[in-house]
Amino acid sequence: MWFQQVPEPKVAKNRWHFDLKPGGGRDVPLDIRTQRVKATVERLVKAGATVLRIKDEPGMGLYAAAMQDPEGNEFDIV
Repeated sequence: MWFQQVPEPKVAKNRWHFDLKPGGGRDVPLDIRTQRVKATVERLVKAGATVLRIKDEPGMGLYAAAMQDPEGNEFDIV
């Protein structure tokens, strides 16, 4: 994975907010989804992304990460 650099700076709020779903959805056990999300987050950090916050709510069956690309665009990994 990599991020495409563009010459223009970010000037407004994101028009789109992506949710990338490597976890596989609620049919996949939470521990497996968590491992998949963590692995994807690690790859994206190596590619230049930043982790904004981790959403770890086992009681709700959720593990996700809010992230930001190098230009400030936010997206979630779930």
